[in-house]
Amino acid sequence: MSHDEQLAHGKEHTDGERQLDELPTSRQEQHAATSPAADSSSPPNPDPEPTPATTSTESESPIFIIVMGVAGTGKTTLARALEARLRLPYIEGDALHPAANVAKMSAGTPLTDADREPWLELIRTTAEHMCAAQQHDGDEPRGPRPRRPGVLATCSALRGYYRDILRGTRAPPGLQLPEHLEPAAPHRLPTFFVYIKGDRALLMDRISKREGHFMKSTMLESQLQTLESPEGEDGVVVVPMEASTEEQTDIAIRELNKLLPEPLHDHAVESTCGKD
Repeated sequence: MSHDEQLAHGKEHTDGERQLDELPTSRQEQHAATSPAADSSSPPNPDPEPTPATTSTESESPIFIIVMGVAGTGKTTLARALEARLRLPYIEGDALHPAANVAKMSAGTPLTDADREPWLELIRTTAEHMCAAQQHDGDEPRGPRPRRPGVLATCSALRGYYRDILRGTRAPPGLQLPEHLEPAAPHRLPTFFVYIKGDRALLMDRISKREGHFMKSTMLESQLQTLESPEGEDGVVVVPMEASTEEQTDIAIRELNKLLPEPLHDHAVESTCGKD
């Protein structure tokens, strides 16, 4: 190699080193890894471990199930059966009525929208807070599978407007709630209704035989007149009042599962499978 060629070669080598020094550290490492001078005997970097798939319980969102219908349909009985099968906590909607509402109903005076609106909002917000507590505390009972976060409730939910309040999609105008209760969030707590549909004559017979309850037979007529059937609305399943509680529970769970991206955890089914 001539003297001039040696000088040119040395200049190229020096310029290359200067360009490499100017690269950011991460790019220098990349350059070294792809350089012909790199140790070809080193094994290639293994592929990064795949992200573990999200388990079904991690992907499941909370759920709010409301057993609805007029007085005498057996809402509490069905809700208790669903509570046992689904292992979800239960809210007795009537227990959240203020004393003034109970006094009016006991006297046979129908409630107005103004009477019902704060009560309906309280049911919704109570369910919101219960679900938030479940997710925050991670308090899930021991069993074959972890419990899905959610809440069961009973409520007459007679009108479409009332059901929208319970869904969290509509707030009563001017309603003032206690400061510790936050606004409802329908996207965080999707709501489904189990509507117990019954014949008027059977309803009258049942409610006339009830003892120790503030709801009188005269109030049933008012409820039937107020009722706007939820059939055809999103998130509603219908069970017949004349069916047995076990049959109603089976129907409710089966039909709800058709509406859900992940099936409900049916404790009765899981217990049976565990014995096989």
